[in-house]
Amino acid sequence: MTGFEGYLRGEVVADYADGLIDRREALRRLGLLGVGVAVAAPLLAACDAQRGAAGDPGPAAVSATPVAAPTASPAGPSPLPTQEVTFAGPDGRQLKGAWAAAARPQGTVLVIHENKGLTPHIASVAGRLAASGFSALAIDLLSEEGGTASFTDPAQATAALNAAPMERKLGDLKAGVTELLRREPGRKPGAVGFCFGGGMVWSLLASGEPRLYAAAPFYGPFPEGADLAGSPHAAVLAVYGERDARVNATRDQAEQALRAAGLTHRVVTYPGADHAFFNDTGPRYDPAAAAQAYTQLIGWFTEHLGG
Repeated sequence: MTGFEGYLRGEVVADYADGLIDRREALRRLGLLGVGVAVAAPLLAACDAQRGAAGDPGPAAVSATPVAAPTASPAGPSPLPTQEVTFAGPDGRQLKGAWAAAARPQGTVLVIHENKGLTPHIASVAGRLAASGFSALAIDLLSEEGGTASFTDPAQATAALNAAPMERKLGDLKAGVTELLRREPGRKPGAVGFCFGGGMVWSLLASGEPRLYAAAPFYGPFPEGADLAGSPHAAVLAVYGERDARVNATRDQAEQALRAAGLTHRVVTYPGADHAFFNDTGPRYDPAAAAQAYTQLIGWFTEHLGG
């Protein structure tokens, strides 16, 4: 099992522990990720035992695809429109994405989605970045499977991402950087990613991507033993939520790797915020933390991509 496989399985268990999905749905999602009942059942039972020990019967499970309240306001400005685009990938493959062009771009940003693929929420992030002065490409890492839109079940999309080889995903991300440079020549490229996408930002840096000048992994798991020296120009803003214990367990490793590589960096942990606090369509959305994080993100990109 790779680190990412363990991370995606842990996402399901965390959703169950927080009462966001019921046992049946948790078993279904774990099954799609290749975890049989013999292994999955004890994982969920451990969550039940922890709740029982704490005197908590557990919150009633909600919909399998929970969303935030309709009144939740996304962080940042109103997004500029995005357009569906295709561009050249490795081995002659065509990749899909959502492109948003800034009126006067200071730089460009590759936006890497969560584990459910290129959703409207992620496309809106690209649009918000464009409104803030950074042309942005939200890449679809499920292009090979026909694109995220070809999946009617988000759990199936997650399973497909899990099954895709890491080499292919990294190759697609590097092609995304190439596309940014093609569309906005002379502008410095950066990258931002969320959850799974935050982990992919770390993995892209670890793979060696000297063309990146800034990177912002939002609550992304750091790859075990990763060396970031192959991305010497990247100034890294690493974003965490205080309550996100599972991802925070890799924060010290990330900081050590950043120092070892001599990269300009800042590590920010938002008090009281949980995993996925930036996603305004999800149940853990924290409007105050998201607004602060967006402001800091734009300041970081302005400093390291602008000019």
